[in-house]
Amino acid sequence: MSVEVLIATADDVFDALPMKDCIELMRKGFVALAHERIDQPLRTIVKSPLSSGFLGLMPACVDDPAIYPTAVYGAKIGTLFPENPKIGKDPHQGCVMLMSGRTGETLAILDASSVTALRTAAVTGLATSLLANPEADTLALFGAGHQAEWQLEAVAAVRPLKKVFVVTRNIENAQRFAAKAGVKYGFTVEAGVTPEAALSESDIVVTATNSAQPVLRKEWIQPGTHITAMGSSTPAYCEIDGPTMAAVTLFVDRAASTRKESGEYLNAVRDGYLSESSPLIELSELVTQPEKGRRSQNEITLFKSLGLAFEDVLVAAELHRRHVSGRPGTRIHL
Repeated sequence: MSVEVLIATADDVFDALPMKDCIELMRKGFVALAHERIDQPLRTIVKSPLSSGFLGLMPACVDDPAIYPTAVYGAKIGTLFPENPKIGKDPHQGCVMLMSGRTGETLAILDASSVTALRTAAVTGLATSLLANPEADTLALFGAGHQAEWQLEAVAAVRPLKKVFVVTRNIENAQRFAAKAGVKYGFTVEAGVTPEAALSESDIVVTATNSAQPVLRKEWIQPGTHITAMGSSTPAYCEIDGPTMAAVTLFVDRAASTRKESGEYLNAVRDGYLSESSPLIELSELVTQPEKGRRSQNEITLFKSLGLAFEDVLVAAELHRRHVSGRPGTRIHL
């Protein structure tokens, strides 16, 4: 007997799940993780000498009626090709699959690039809502690629931004990004500033680059700043320098992943700025125990985002739930 499967394109994903809804979905997910309603194995990353990119296998199982009526398995089979932006493509490609946790039947297949962009930004929004000072209103955004657009939307959803500085190595990319964002939002978006100048006025920072070298320095960061570092997701990439890692209160999506995969963390340990026993506060702890968050107005906080498979599964499950309840979408039978 065949089963009906939802096929979701990038447009389907973005149209069906607004950013504020996705941020709330991520909050539910991290609560479920804290309550052991999510099984989250470490992902497997493959780097073949025959390819210029990475292949990631990211599975998870979710069983929480607040998220989906029944248990579901899910996996992202995704690739990371850091040079893709040079040819106009998102560096993240692949698909997200959703399967029944009761029968194993395939329920949905979604475009991975859009799911990754949306859920990664939503987690940034969640962390920013919990850690940035309530009055924070100026963002320094490092990067002007596809992911940076969604990072900006997520921060704007949780803080009343008045000004955004776009910092990139390519001034033309920054100017194009600023012009587009300036039309979409009601606040000022400025390109062409140096990292030091941008950070001197900012109380929120997001790094959304594919840099192998740190893009900012500790002495440029203002007291009370909240930073989200989300661009690097393998040990080969590093956006944050060791002195900054040592100076901040460090929050992570998952400690085990950070200790294995984060270039920022691994480099800081190697260079003596952190030790293997340095505290890492997981986002699941923060959503259930807010007292573990910001302790003072002047504290500098940093959320290191690597991305977890269950975040992709949450988006797939939510789109399938909305689809079953009447949303239009493409259906095939397997």
